[in-house]
Amino acid sequence: MLGLDISASSLKLVELSKDRADNMVLERCGIEPLERGWISEGTIEKFDEVAEAARRLLNKTGARTKQVALALPTSVVISKRVVLPAGLSERELEVQVESEANQYIPFSLDEVSLDFCVVGPSKTSVGDVDVMIAASRKEKLEERQGLVEAVGLTPVVVDVESYASRLAASRVIGRLPGGGAGAMIALFEIGATSSAMQVMRDDDLVYERDQVFGGAQLTQMIARQYGFTAEEAETKKRGGDLPDDFGTAVLEPFVETLAQEVDRALKFFFTSTPNNRVDYVMLAGGSGSLTGLTKAVTRHTSFPCQVINPFDGMEVSSSVREKKVLREAPSYLTACGLAMRRYLR
Repeated sequence: MLGLDISASSLKLVELSKDRADNMVLERCGIEPLERGWISEGTIEKFDEVAEAARRLLNKTGARTKQVALALPTSVVISKRVVLPAGLSERELEVQVESEANQYIPFSLDEVSLDFCVVGPSKTSVGDVDVMIAASRKEKLEERQGLVEAVGLTPVVVDVESYASRLAASRVIGRLPGGGAGAMIALFEIGATSSAMQVMRDDDLVYERDQVFGGAQLTQMIARQYGFTAEEAETKKRGGDLPDDFGTAVLEPFVETLAQEVDRALKFFFTSTPNNRVDYVMLAGGSGSLTGLTKAVTRHTSFPCQVINPFDGMEVSSSVREKKVLREAPSYLTACGLAMRRYLR
């Protein structure tokens, strides 16, 4: 099963397998950039152009697998954890879930796609279970299904972006000292126009919030500094074809601003919850591996910071250009989590 992450700035594909020792192997991966405006606020505005980009990505990576796992943007999904009686039959559980969902979903249930799973025994109510409910407008789901079907793929799983990224992150956290047990992890996925912050402990989501800052601001700074158009600036940023003073004139100020935004987000988390520290800050997304960013974040926050590599500890097949993948690895977090769903269904 392929993991395909559809974001505003690019399409990212990951295919995983397992070897005889049950270790994960990175078989294929690739990124195909999208032009600004093709996808806006989670909606595919230029269907044919995005579909053609998906075809280029499949051809470029050589992916032959037809089954694919997708994700909806977190912003278009309503998620709610509820407590229900234990021991209900599947049908009784469905009835209870629909009743609960009616309280939280501002649409008719006929207009939404709804799913749920039993998380486990409730920590707050003895004899009950925690159930996670997720729902989205059918049109949002059908849009992404239609896209992958148009390029010859079969959608098997539709996840939520934040769930997929947490799944991939949990594998990396498990490689921390002590298996990451009890560690409070603040994960920042720095996208093009916004960044998602998730705080996790022992696979539980403690807090999440979106911030309006991202890599597109670096593109704007490049355009202003050197008189490029937005398109020229983006192309040169991706290709590394920038003037000699880029590091000091543009990159360092942007990295400083980004670190301040991370610090501000953490302080908001501390004032909104009983917590006052985290054990690790992890950075993902296209701008997560910018030179000097981890040091700047540690300097501003005083917490250890690292760039997350979702392929850490995996074998890499000969069809993958390992050096290139290591450079781009933080961008693949969500796509990797989606590909991992093959082993968790």
